[in-house]
Amino acid sequence: MTEKPLILVTNDDGIHAKGLRELVEVMHFFGEVVVISSEVSMSGKACGITVDQPLRVTPVAKIHGAPTWKSSGTPVDSVKLSFNNLFDRTPDYVVSGINHGSNSSISVIYSGTMGAAIEGSLHGVPSVGFSLDDFDSDADFSKAKIVAAKVFQSVLDNGLAPFTCLNVNIPKGKPRGIKVCRQTHGKWMEEFEKRTDPHGREYHWLAGHFRNFEENSDETDIHALRNNFVSVVPVSVDLTCYKTLDKLKNWTF
Repeated sequence: MTEKPLILVTNDDGIHAKGLRELVEVMHFFGEVVVISSEVSMSGKACGITVDQPLRVTPVAKIHGAPTWKSSGTPVDSVKLSFNNLFDRTPDYVVSGINHGSNSSISVIYSGTMGAAIEGSLHGVPSVGFSLDDFDSDADFSKAKIVAAKVFQSVLDNGLAPFTCLNVNIPKGKPRGIKVCRQTHGKWMEEFEKRTDPHGREYHWLAGHFRNFEENSDETDIHALRNNFVSVVPVSVDLTCYKTLDKLKNWTF
């Protein structure tokens, strides 16, 4: 009798997020599920870890029958705990999400959802981050759940290269299909709003808009989402700029 794979489900929207529950429900079709999530939202925490205070993990009510814990730390903390102290078995897969809001283009480096998936890949297991392009806390995940099942089944069938994960972004509504893409070259243009609190103290509130540096490209995740396709982007942890590497070898230091 073959042991079912152990699937770790986490997210960055916190333990109470609807998207987490929807993903747990999907993963039950593929194996034994365990859940750990931060007790509060950790959006934008990227690959951050907690080093200046203790980490606390508390069992909470099961989600769709899956053993569930809440953590005082970040999404990456949750994954690290899962591979070290929390379980008797090492997770065979890590899935993160389903995030409320997309994590396309440069958002991948800020996303706690993708931080968790990247951390899973660093532990040598196939990992996927799922995001829905809808920030509503009560978003409709019915179509996103079908996509998550299809993509995860493909991961089971084909595997992933070591230290590689998938960044999957799903459009709102019914997708036209699934496209394998590359990350869009773009950036967030920050617009910090200067404000004053009731005590007369100045503070700053982050706002801004996204700038796409390649509006005419049809190969990117942003283009796929804008045309109502699911985007699937393979992500690795090697941040070396190979275009610059050979040039630097000719420098004199």
